Amino acid sequence: MVVKKEIEFGGRKLSVEVGKFAKQANGAVMVTYGETMVLVTAVAAPEPKVDIDFFPLQVEYRERASAAGKFPGGFFKREGKPTEKEVLSSRLIDRPIRPLFDDAYKNETQIIATVLSFDGENDADVLAALGASCALHLSDIPFLGPIAEVRVGRIDGNWVINPTHKQVAASDIELIVAGTDDSIMMVEGEAKELAEDVLLEAIKFAHLEIKKLVAFQNELRTESGKEKRLVLSKELPEGLKDDVYAIALEKFTAIVGSILSKEERSTQNKELTTSVKASLLEQYPDQEKVIDEIMHDLEKDLMRKRILEVGIRLDGRNTTEVRPISIELGLLTRTHGSALFTRGETQSLSNLTLGSKNDEQLIDGLLEEYTKRFILHYNFPPYSVGEVGRMTGVGRREIGHGNLAERSLKQVLPSEEDFPYALRLISDILESNGSSSMATVCAGTLALMDGGVPIKRPVAGIAMGLIKEGSSFAVLTDILGNEDHLGDMDFKVAGTDAGITGLQMDIKIRGISFEIMEKALIQAKAGRMHILGKMKEAISEPRSDMSKYAPRMLILMIEPEQIGGLIGSGGKTIQKIQRTYGVEIAIQDNGMVQISSPDLESATRCQEYISRMTTPLEVGRIYDGEVVKLLEFGALVEIAPGKSGLLHVSEIDFKRVNKVTDVFKEGDLVRVKLLKIENGKMSLSRKEVLKLEQNSEKE
Repeated sequence: MVVKKEIEFGGRKLSVEVGKFAKQANGAVMVTYGETMVLVTAVAAPEPKVDIDFFPLQVEYRERASAAGKFPGGFFKREGKPTEKEVLSSRLIDRPIRPLFDDAYKNETQIIATVLSFDGENDADVLAALGASCALHLSDIPFLGPIAEVRVGRIDGNWVINPTHKQVAASDIELIVAGTDDSIMMVEGEAKELAEDVLLEAIKFAHLEIKKLVAFQNELRTESGKEKRLVLSKELPEGLKDDVYAIALEKFTAIVGSILSKEERSTQNKELTTSVKASLLEQYPDQEKVIDEIMHDLEKDLMRKRILEVGIRLDGRNTTEVRPISIELGLLTRTHGSALFTRGETQSLSNLTLGSKNDEQLIDGLLEEYTKRFILHYNFPPYSVGEVGRMTGVGRREIGHGNLAERSLKQVLPSEEDFPYALRLISDILESNGSSSMATVCAGTLALMDGGVPIKRPVAGIAMGLIKEGSSFAVLTDILGNEDHLGDMDFKVAGTDAGITGLQMDIKIRGISFEIMEKALIQAKAGRMHILGKMKEAISEPRSDMSKYAPRMLILMIEPEQIGGLIGSGGKTIQKIQRTYGVEIAIQDNGMVQISSPDLESATRCQEYISRMTTPLEVGRIYDGEVVKLLEFGALVEIAPGKSGLLHVSEIDFKRVNKVTDVFKEGDLVRVKLLKIENGKMSLSRKEVLKLEQNSEKE
């Protein structure tokens, strides 16, 4: 049965259609908003995967170029590997729905969202998340939702739900919020240095709209939902848990209560687990993985209990303390700026590269092509956590962390008019034990300042955690890796001393309250200010000079109609100029010419050349020219690049000149006056210059 349900949402019609598309999937919906359409399917394997300790959920978001009436780029004219936009959108769907499955549910589950129509205004990412929730909620898959996801903007102080692309550009905040009818599941976005209370107001506004979409889905399920599957909990062998606790509880309590490094703690945990297995495997054969799970849960319970009851964490800190910070600048001598930021056992080595307009990244997606001036790349090699791993390219986690740091830092960059460079930051995580993305924000800021980029203000980032049991909870500042893994929340907040620039919140439980969120934001601000203080001790303001290895950029404005002449036929003119002066030239449609070179002198000479080439010639003005060709009746003299005029034999001197070769040879420099321009042809005079020089000498 085909069911189509509609709702007015954000001033536009939102519809969900069920039963018409992809009917062999467990759940499938077509979500339409404006003229943007997304097909979302949910499929789950009939049987669970045995002997795995994670939920095998796969989320894939894909955009078809045809949705915007475009051909894909490249030779094959077919969509290839997921773009960064597609990866980030997949994460926006995955993160809020993953916690809403029973821990015992281990069936392979796949969500596929395909953008089939795009109207150029309404982004499909939040629609795909809504569709994922709908497809799961209507299916027999045991999903504990529904959830909804919305985008929030603010224009002239007024909140806007699901703003269009143009509205986002005019907004001082872009926030994506996902939640259930009674709590928030995920937050991600950027802001132009806004206060914590404004962010909280945005989240509350979003939640009111989320409730409408949750109610909408519940009504849809009443009409066309399937009966849910039963999830069977895994039963432990009788007596195994008690026996594990009898051996391990006291020893594990001592380990959890000790102040150890990450490596020391891991070693002691492994030794204790190995000892427990050796003691029990004869009595409980083939139960190694079950013992691992019991030991994991025991560590989790002990850590959480200690924090809630004593207020002391694994490394001995209280709940609001930031780990020790050290900073070094300018380590990489040939880069344009670099910084090593270390916080506890987390370390980011970031470096800056400055480039020209030609180095900007071209983005080809559903929207019209555009370029990115600022790029941040985040790398997380396996050695950063002391492991051996395959180097198979950038993963989703690296793309997501890099994007968060990039969005946090771009708010403080100087405008292109003030600083006409393309900028690339690379953050290599050399060591990780808690929030390497926020270490990237700090190290990235320091590398920018070390490179002489005139940023508005330094940006620092910090990650907040949560331990919640019933009504009791503790918010943790600057979380460790174990506190992230065994805790309930990872709330990253980046900003300046003036306000928040970027944030991301993920939770592992089924929602948190605004009370917890407010406390986390306030506590994060205190931590951020502490880190900013340490950063300012290392470097208080951007360096006044750039690295001697950084390119020097000069700007020249020409009339747009002169662009063709500067480029030349087939680009020959501009290519020759670049070879001659050893520079790189980028030309914009408005006539802005950017000249980039490691050598300032070469860039300056090139600028002067282009200026002469593009400056309109003035009749009556004297020019320094070069004889480029000798004729029987005179000489051709180039008085500006590509612009030559005739110096007639009668205008060479006061006295009669019989042969031009008696006075000039090709390549001679000569000063001439431009007498007239007729039909594009110029007449020059050396005689007029000599006359002026004689008069000057008499005076």
